[in-house]
Amino acid sequence: MANRLAAETSPYLLQHAHNPVDWYPWGAEAFERARRENRPILLSVGYSSCHWCHVMERESFEDAGIAGLMNEHFVNVKVDREERPDVDDVYMKAVQMLTGRGGWPMTVFLTPDGKPFYGGTYFPPVDRHGLPGFPRVLQAVVRAYRERPDDVARSIGQILEGLARADGGRVVAQDATELDPSIAARAADALLPHVDRTDGGLGGAPKFPHSSAFQLFLRRHRATGRAEFLDAVLLTCDRMARGGVYDQVGGGFHRYSVDAHWLVPHFEKMLYDNAQIPRLYLEAWQVTRAPWLRRIVEETLDYALRDMRHPDGGFFSATDADSEGEEGKFFVWTPAEVTQVVDAADVPLVCRYWDISEEGNFEGRSIPRVTLDVEQVARLFGRTPDAAAAVLATARERMLAARAQRVPPLRDEKILVSWNGLMIGTLAEAGRVLREPRFVRAAVAAADFLWTSVRDAGRLLHGWAAGRARHGAYLDDHAFLGSALVDLYEATGDRRHLARARELVAALDARFRDDAGGGYFFTAHDAEQLITRTKPGADGSIPSGNAVAAHLLLRLSHLTGDDRLRTRAEEILRLFHAEAAQNPFAYTTYLEALELWGEGPTEVVVVGAPGPDADALWTEVASAYLPHRVLVAAAPTDPDPLAPARDRPPRDGRATAYVCRDRTCSPPVTDTAALRALLAPSG
Repeated sequence: MANRLAAETSPYLLQHAHNPVDWYPWGAEAFERARRENRPILLSVGYSSCHWCHVMERESFEDAGIAGLMNEHFVNVKVDREERPDVDDVYMKAVQMLTGRGGWPMTVFLTPDGKPFYGGTYFPPVDRHGLPGFPRVLQAVVRAYRERPDDVARSIGQILEGLARADGGRVVAQDATELDPSIAARAADALLPHVDRTDGGLGGAPKFPHSSAFQLFLRRHRATGRAEFLDAVLLTCDRMARGGVYDQVGGGFHRYSVDAHWLVPHFEKMLYDNAQIPRLYLEAWQVTRAPWLRRIVEETLDYALRDMRHPDGGFFSATDADSEGEEGKFFVWTPAEVTQVVDAADVPLVCRYWDISEEGNFEGRSIPRVTLDVEQVARLFGRTPDAAAAVLATARERMLAARAQRVPPLRDEKILVSWNGLMIGTLAEAGRVLREPRFVRAAVAAADFLWTSVRDAGRLLHGWAAGRARHGAYLDDHAFLGSALVDLYEATGDRRHLARARELVAALDARFRDDAGGGYFFTAHDAEQLITRTKPGADGSIPSGNAVAAHLLLRLSHLTGDDRLRTRAEEILRLFHAEAAQNPFAYTTYLEALELWGEGPTEVVVVGAPGPDADALWTEVASAYLPHRVLVAAAPTDPDPLAPARDRPPRDGRATAYVCRDRTCSPPVTDTAALRALLAPSG
C-alpha cells in the first residue's frame, strides 16, 4: 500500500511512497499529530541520486520490523533536500553540531515543535563498522525522550544557541573602508600549495572539482602573469578531462572522485556540477585557446542538452549513481562489450586508449579514462593521428548508442530554478564566447520556461515537477537566475533579460533583506518560519546566494548607473568580510564579488546596427578573457541607452567599440586589431 508520499511530485519522495514506514511529507499535518500524541518526529532527509540514501532505504525503511518501530514511536517525516533546502540547511547545521560531520541520508530527531535533540547521517540496520544499528538508535531516542526530558532540553538548548551564533548574530559593519580586496590575492597564494602537483585538484581523496578556486587562480594569473596559477588550472582540467570523473562516452562530469587520481567517481551526475565546471574550462580556453578545453565545454553542454533537458526548455536536476541496483553499472565496460560495437580491427586501439582491460580498473570492469594522447596511441598501433582520431570518434558514437540500450540510472526530473540559473548562465556565456547559437537558444528557452511556468502571481517559485510548480523561491533562486539573466543580456543584447533581473533584485530587497543586520536571508519574510533563519555567505557545492547577489548587484549598478544597487552590494561584502578573510577557501565566490567591487569592470560598449562590422567586434570581445566585465550592445538611435552607452556615438557610420577601465575610457575603435590591444591585460 502507498503511504502519504504517493501524492507528492518529488522523485525522491515518490521512491519512498511504498515503504512500510508511515511517512509524512514536511508540513502541518505531521507536526499536529506529533503534538497531539506527544511523539518525537523522525526527520529523514535525502535526495534521489544519493547512493547511501538508497542503501538505508533498502536496509531499514523497507524492513517491516524497523518500519514497525518507527511507526510505533515516531511521526516519520521524509524531506527531499533539493526541494526544501531551507529545512535541510537548518537541520544539517544541527547534526554537524551534534556529531562534527554531516551528509546524506540525514536522520534528525525533533520535538513536536521542530526542535532537534539528536541526529546523525547513515545508520546501518545492525551494529556495524563502529556505528550503532538503527533499531538500537530508535529505542535509545524514544527512551531519552520519555524518561530523560531534562537531557533532551539541555541538548536542544545547546543546539539552538549554536544556531543563533552561526546565523542570528551576524550584523553588517558600517565602515566601507574596511573592505580589503587584497584578501583574494592572499587567498590564492595560500591555496596554491594545496594543489596536487601530480593529479591536479586540491588535496587528496575524495577529490572534488572546486571550480571556483581554480577560477580564482585564473584571475590571479591575469593580474600577475604568474605561470604557476595557470599551470595549476591546466593540470587540474587535464587530469579531470582524462579521468573517470569525466564521462568519456557521453560527456559531462560525475560529482566527485573517491580516489585522488580522478579515476573512480561517485557516479551520480548533478546539474549544478555540469553548469559550473564547463565555465572553468571555458575561461581556461579563453586564456590558452587550447582546443581540448573547448571540446570539454561543448561535450558537457551537449550532454546536458541531450540528456537533462525537458522539452519545454528547463533542465532536470540529476541522474543517479546506481543502475539495476549497482553503483556505476551503466558507465563501465569490458573488452567483450566494446567488441560488440566497434570494428574488430579497431578494438585494441579503442581499449588501450580508454584503459578498458580484461582485469578492469573498477570491480572487474573498466571505467573509461584516457591514458595516452591520440598521437601516442596512433604510433602504438601504426596509424596516423588523424586516422586514430577518426576511429575514436566513431567508437564513441557507437558506444554511446549501445549504452543507451542499457537500463539507465534514475533521472530526477525536478526542475530547480537555482540550478537552472547556473546552467542558463553557462550556456549563455559559452554561446557568446564560442559563437555557438545553439547554446544561447537553449539558455533563452530555459529562462523563458522558468519565467512563464515557475512563477505564481508574479512571484518566483523554487521548482517544477510533474507539471506543477511548488514552494516559494529562496535567495539562491533569485540570485542565480538574476545573474544568468545578465549573462543572457550580454549574449543577446535583449534588454528584457535585464528587466527581469532587476525585478528579481527588487523581490530580494522587498522580501529577503535583513533591514537590521544587512544582507539577505535564505528564506523570504513571508515564508514558513523554521527554528532559525539562515543568512548564508559561504560556498558549498553551489555558490553562496549572498555572494552571487553581491556580484549581480554590482553588475547591474554598472549597467544601469543605479548607485543604490552598489550600496546593497557593499552591505553584503561588509557583512561577510571578516569570515572571508579568516577562511577564504569557503568564500571564493565572495572573493570574486569583492574583486569586482575593488577593481571595477572592464566596460565594453559596441555601438552600431547588427551586421558584419558589429559581429567582428563582438567576436573579438568573445575571445578575450575578461573576468570582471560589463558588455553593452547599443543601437545608435536608442532613446534610452544603458549607462555605459550614454554619449557613445558610432564613428564614421561604422560599428564602434568603446573600452573603459578605472573610469578612464579609450578612444573609440572600429577595427578588431585595435580592440584586441585594448582588451589585453594591462601591465
